[in-house]
Amino acid sequence: MKLVIYLFKKIIPLFLGAMFFFSLVLNLVDLFMNISTYLQNGSEGKAILSVMLFYIPKTIWYAVPVAMLFSVSYALSDMYATNEIQALLASGVSLFRFTVPVLIVSFIMAFGLFNFENKYVVQTYEKKTTLQNKLLGKNEFVNNSNVIVLSDNGNIIYRAARYFENNKRLRSCYFIFRDNNRNLIAVIYSPQASWNTEQKVWDLENPVQYEPQNDSLIKTNVSYELISQLTESYEIFRKTNVDVQSVSAAEAKVYINHLKKAGLPYNEELSEYYKKYAFPFIVFIVVFLSIGLTGKARKNVLLISLASCIAASVLFYVTMMITMVLAKHGYISAFAGAWSPVIFFTIISIVLLRFART
Repeated sequence: MKLVIYLFKKIIPLFLGAMFFFSLVLNLVDLFMNISTYLQNGSEGKAILSVMLFYIPKTIWYAVPVAMLFSVSYALSDMYATNEIQALLASGVSLFRFTVPVLIVSFIMAFGLFNFENKYVVQTYEKKTTLQNKLLGKNEFVNNSNVIVLSDNGNIIYRAARYFENNKRLRSCYFIFRDNNRNLIAVIYSPQASWNTEQKVWDLENPVQYEPQNDSLIKTNVSYELISQLTESYEIFRKTNVDVQSVSAAEAKVYINHLKKAGLPYNEELSEYYKKYAFPFIVFIVVFLSIGLTGKARKNVLLISLASCIAASVLFYVTMMITMVLAKHGYISAFAGAWSPVIFFTIISIVLLRFART
């Protein structure tokens, strides 16, 4: 137990310092990239500071894996350089047994990093982006005009003149229903439709229904059975194109389900969805790599630790980028695109640990 406490006493200060440093660098880079535009637009210092504060959770999310890699790598390499690891091995304690608590903590941190992104990073980053775009003079509108949405594999088509985000309403709506052979079943018009949050369906105001007959459309009684099929969530009307990386896992799932129902390609979005769960495990991977690389150098420990941080991080990011591109184009499954780098680097870490001095 004393050995575990001693190890964490060496790692935790390094981790906190590295996380603060990397987070600060990312925030300052973002500031310096936009500072001239801020000044030209006469932005207030308070507003600029708010942008930086909203960006902090995102920079921490980026910094945690790199900081963890650096702190563990440096701490263990430093212990090797001062012969502490050798004394440990001579006493009969293996390197793996000594570092298992760090692996367990990093595994738990991976789940924490996912929840941190899902519950805090996404929301604060959206606020940061909205405020920053305002300061930079970039206008964004959540309302949408001339909306067309396909649903139920193309059997239901939503057409609205305008969508209003503040009250989740559609204006001048046409709902087109088709069978599996794409033959027209009916068209329902409503001057206004409101999203029913409890029943997850669109409530139509004064609907009018038309059905095909002899190459023309005639007015018929409204079929509430058809109206009950209008369950496409309001988020789709707010954003016809959603960046899965910038929304929570729940919102991403809604968008992917919409793409599936519309019969549209969704490989890229699905792989990004799986990546939300896979990417946090980079914390576990980098710790495993650090343990496997322990003792590879006895001199210039700080320099070697920094170099290994950069090399391992870049290699992991590049590998994930390649697998995500392959998943996007359908060469591998979306699940493989997100998780194969994690599995691959776990195997590499086990091999490195196998040949390390244990």
